[in-house]
Amino acid sequence: MIITIDGPLGVGKSSVAKEVAKRLGFTYIDTGAMYRALALKTLKKNIDINNLENLKKLIEETDIQLIYENGSLKVLLDGEDVSEEIRKEEVSKRASEIATIKEVRDYMVNLQRKFGEKYKNIVIEGRDTGTVIFPDAELKIFLTAPVEVRIERRYKQLLEKGFNIDYEKFVKNFMEREVRDKTREINPLRPAEDSVIVDTGNMSFEEVINKILILAKERM
Repeated sequence: MIITIDGPLGVGKSSVAKEVAKRLGFTYIDTGAMYRALALKTLKKNIDINNLENLKKLIEETDIQLIYENGSLKVLLDGEDVSEEIRKEEVSKRASEIATIKEVRDYMVNLQRKFGEKYKNIVIEGRDTGTVIFPDAELKIFLTAPVEVRIERRYKQLLEKGFNIDYEKFVKNFMEREVRDKTREINPLRPAEDSVIVDTGNMSFEEVINKILILAKERM
């Protein structure tokens, strides 16, 4: 069974997907982490992402692995654990930028489908999971919430992880990514026609989880 969880920035896709996967005993796959891993490498290698030849060469030389064990996801970039490093704000910004590039998206979609074949029962979260990556998924969830709620949630999450970030700069980057996700030429952010829209703005975390679990069990 495949459950996809999509939605805009800061809506809580990762937290929700992790918990749903944990309770169902499914494998959790974070597609955003894969983009972040590649983004991190472009920053470390000082790659001009507008130079497609250099970017394609970098992709060919990159190995991204997701290791799911003991209820947690480890992200390996060329064999190195970068699970924490990819959560930095500059990496998030770069990930949003490279996600607009067709060659990058083609590479990621192919890799994500391979993970789906490998693990069978999965909860996969991130952009285009229900529209492009797994259009035949048994359950597609699209989380949403007002933008001001999502900004505060994401900012609080980063602070709790120990990141020291400027609030005004954070909001500016957040809104730029919001616009980029919705207006990009390749697969702009949108819910699949057969997805279930869940507005989390006035819902507790537990209420969101329970709603998705009920929907999942109905489809099993």
